[in-house]
Amino acid sequence: MGVEDYVVGTLVVVVAVICGRLIAVRLRIPDAIVLVVLGMALGLLPWLGSLSISPEIVLLVFLPPLIYNAAFFTSPKDFRELLRPIVVMAVGVTLVTALGLAAVIYLLVPAVSWPAAIALGAAIAPTDAVAASAILKRVGTPRRVLTILEGESLINDAVALTLFSLALTAMSHPLTPAAGALELVKVVVGGLAFGALVTWVVAWSRKRIEDSSVQLVVVLVTPFAAYVPSEMLGFSGVLSAALAGIVLGTRGEGLLPPAVRVTGRTVWQTLVTVLESMLFVLLGLQLDGVITAVREHYSFPRLVLVALLVTVTAVVLRMGLMMAVIPFQRVVPFLNLQVSGFRERVVIGWSGMRGAVSLAIALSMPATVGDEAFTERGGLIFIAGVVVMGTLMGQGLTLPPVLRRLGMSGGDSHRKEFLVADHAMSCAALSKVDELQTAGEVDAGTAESLRSAYSRRVGEVQALLDEDDSAVERAEGVRAVHAQILDARRGTLVSLYREGRIDHDVYQSLSRDIDLGESKGGPFHGG
Repeated sequence: MGVEDYVVGTLVVVVAVICGRLIAVRLRIPDAIVLVVLGMALGLLPWLGSLSISPEIVLLVFLPPLIYNAAFFTSPKDFRELLRPIVVMAVGVTLVTALGLAAVIYLLVPAVSWPAAIALGAAIAPTDAVAASAILKRVGTPRRVLTILEGESLINDAVALTLFSLALTAMSHPLTPAAGALELVKVVVGGLAFGALVTWVVAWSRKRIEDSSVQLVVVLVTPFAAYVPSEMLGFSGVLSAALAGIVLGTRGEGLLPPAVRVTGRTVWQTLVTVLESMLFVLLGLQLDGVITAVREHYSFPRLVLVALLVTVTAVVLRMGLMMAVIPFQRVVPFLNLQVSGFRERVVIGWSGMRGAVSLAIALSMPATVGDEAFTERGGLIFIAGVVVMGTLMGQGLTLPPVLRRLGMSGGDSHRKEFLVADHAMSCAALSKVDELQTAGEVDAGTAESLRSAYSRRVGEVQALLDEDDSAVERAEGVRAVHAQILDARRGTLVSLYREGRIDHDVYQSLSRDIDLGESKGGPFHGG
């Protein structure tokens, strides 16, 4: 098939992503379900269903930005405070889960070799905290639980992919324990070293680039620059990208100007959303071909049963390990997860949904091993797809009632923290205005105007903190009036542009200012 076919195919997948997310919002069900179904429908089209996707492309295009984005927005402070439980969960639980799932797969599917079973176990072992975090934040779950889940999700990707790459190597070239240990050290140490090098180069270049467009290009290229060469050198690209994301995310405030940070954040959110959604559409798109290939080598009903058993095993293993934390801690103190409460352990255990990274790893399985076709690939991808969809639907849909049943829905704590921080910043701004006026750096009129604006802001936020209903209603009224004022400003700007009294650059600049004011909600916003 020609390049044009792949370009058109990509456009069709992107349109499916847009439609799928709109349908999911309307039906109030997880996006992944709708996207996979749409992908399956597209796979029925003869032309689109014949498109083949290289496993290497899946890893090189999808994984770098997903890993980097997750690392970039990790909280270093919370991460350090809970480093021990995060490492125990990300390394210990992930490895035990991967090997446990590999044993089940090896026993239930005799045609699959041990290395192939371990590769699939590694693919479906890491959890994806994105879906769980969205639910947990909404109901006000303790931050400690959220930090552990998000930190685990970041590191377990690196652990799983390292194990996955070792398993793929063993499929082609048998590894002795000594050779496997040496390869593991090389992959980990090399990945961290290369990631540190890329981080230093990017940080150095960002400080010296003044063009905002070039700075944004550097931001977008960074995860690929960390991941791809590292993989080509035989190191862990995931560790390289993750290290770059964590360090640059921590230091990003001083490396990029505010305008680039705002634009970059929007671009990253959009890119990650599109990539994650495309993975689910691609899974559905390949399912028809996978099922056809599976029927040639397996009994399809038996494979469905195996996939369901593997899904149940994945859930039970995680829950069992979480319930066993307290007995283990008595024997091995290092296993202290700082979540001794039964309810928190249940929430962490039930939040182990699998997501886009597991799909990307599974879809990257090679079509050939050595000089022979890897006939088990279709069956393994099918099992991985069932595990991902089963955990997203089963655990994702039931997590809110589980949280309510356990009494873990404690309100919107982030909103309270936002208001407290906003109040403190506005008070600091008032103090700075007084300081500048005293020093003679601003005149009395300017100082009074600024003081009036920030004093009003302090009063509005304090009213929300005090839960003063009348003050909240006044703030809502101010917001409504401000929206009308923005509409009037925008209408006047459009008229001036249409009459030819201002040029296009002026129009675009002022229009952007109005959009920023509207996105903030006017004098009172946030929370």
